[in-house]
Amino acid sequence: MHELGKFGTVGIVAFGVDVTIFNVLLYGGVNNLLAATVSMVVAATVAFVGNRFWTWRDRERTNLRREYSLYFLFNVGGLVIALVCLWFSHYVLGTVWPFFQTKLADNIAKNVVGMALGTAFRFWSYRQIVFRKTPAES
Repeated sequence: MHELGKFGTVGIVAFGVDVTIFNVLLYGGVNNLLAATVSMVVAATVAFVGNRFWTWRDRERTNLRREYSLYFLFNVGGLVIALVCLWFSHYVLGTVWPFFQTKLADNIAKNVVGMALGTAFRFWSYRQIVFRKTPAES
């Protein structure tokens, strides 16, 4: 539970970064999928620093390059989950119901549905693979 609380705190900060950048770009006329990609990459970097040096700081450091590479590999998974939610909402549901092509609907698809599904995937992958406990820590 302690790890989950720290993970959540880091996530809230990264979420704020993500939503802010996404909306600045979206309202600045940038395509919604590109805006989502840029905002999520920046937010993932913020989250990596917070998770590595605070959430899981007590875990043995294996190799920063390995951790960073795995971290971003699994962030790509989270990014794809959020982009699929955004794409499906805007470009599939939006062809039937125009509301789904609004900026509000884009925010809900990406920042609520996509974020929830992507966060569950990322927490599992970070805890089990990226920042895993070594046998000596168990």
